[in-house]
Amino acid sequence: MPLPKAELHLHIEGTLEPELAFALAERNGVELPYADTEQLRRAYAFEDLQSFLNLYYELMAVLRTEQDFEDLANAYLERAAAQGVRHAEIFFDPQAHIARGVGMGTVVEGLWRALGRSEENHGVSTQLIMCFLRDESADSALETLEAAKPYLDRIVGVGLDSAEVGHPPVKFREVYEAAAALGLRRVAHAGEEGPPEYITEALDVLGVERVDHGLRCMEDPALVERLVRERVPLTLCPLSNVRLRAVDVLAEHPLPAMLDAGLLCTVNSDDPAYFGGYAGDNFDAVRSSLGLSEERLRELARNSFLASFLEHDEERRARYVAEVEAYEFS
Repeated sequence: MPLPKAELHLHIEGTLEPELAFALAERNGVELPYADTEQLRRAYAFEDLQSFLNLYYELMAVLRTEQDFEDLANAYLERAAAQGVRHAEIFFDPQAHIARGVGMGTVVEGLWRALGRSEENHGVSTQLIMCFLRDESADSALETLEAAKPYLDRIVGVGLDSAEVGHPPVKFREVYEAAAALGLRRVAHAGEEGPPEYITEALDVLGVERVDHGLRCMEDPALVERLVRERVPLTLCPLSNVRLRAVDVLAEHPLPAMLDAGLLCTVNSDDPAYFGGYAGDNFDAVRSSLGLSEERLRELARNSFLASFLEHDEERRARYVAEVEAYEFS
């Protein structure tokens, strides 16, 4: 049995495995520019974040119907459950679908057909976080928030993703203020390829409660001290960092130093179909490459539940943490 954990940084579109991509393409009459799954897998060699995003958006063309989104989510949940995920807070990118003529309702209703039955079918509790694409306009983000209003009973928060450099958090001040007024939780990608200042801006301008990635905080000792003092969680994605060249090799990942500094770090998979592993794979990788002790792994798993948006259900959170404490490593 794998170590129990929560996954807090997971893009559902990034779980589209080549086999499912081809199956959905055939179902929907979409022609992919790849001969087969092996040729597609070879395209998963990325130079940077943008080279990944180009393929990520290209493959989204196969997602058309509620059934497609339900199938996508169920495939992820099955894999995640097998790797010890007990709770998942799942990102989705509505703007990327709306731009293709796939409406907000199709995306949310389709995902919810899987998420709404996830505990029963997979033993995984779930929450849904709607992300704004930071390389789109702030007006587009506001329009997206408006389009989401009929579905806010199923959306717990908002996030900010896609190409980071050149798109500082301040660009989205207004939409985050509007999201806060609606009672939505707030997270944002910051400090992956962007500078440490983006992390500070996400905290001060957007009022984020959790920082996605946050890797480059280590370049600013004062920021590290603040993140430790305020107990701001960081949702790190080690295999993603290597695939997108934010870190050259996993053995050089700053995770041990971040934990030593007292940061509230979690380990997640980001876009696992593209980056070589799901949540459990990331835990296994940091254990072997960074030599993390069993107590450090337990700390990461415990952190994942403490950093989750389960405040409405402290009994559930306590139960998950108890599972971590009772876990016996093999």
